[in-house]
Amino acid sequence: MPETPDVRPGQVWAGCDKRSAGRKVHVVEVGDTHAVVEAYIPPGARHLHTRPPRQSRIRLDRFRPTSTGYRLVSAEAPDA
Repeated sequence: MPETPDVRPGQVWAGCDKRSAGRKVHVVEVGDTHAVVEAYIPPGARHLHTRPPRQSRIRLDRFRPTSTGYRLVSAEAPDA
């Protein structure tokens, strides 16, 4: 079985799935099998959002650049 990717809090990942083009997620916390992520909002656009981003759980083995996986965009999220 392939190694689990190195997923850490603060990273930004982009979805590779064509059905959700442009989707980026920010890793909030990492557990044994899943990561808790929230929709990534660029620092300059945070004032447009009144509610905090929705959180989701994603299996760690999906953090790979496959057709339905995720690819690493930034090792650390930029600060506002």
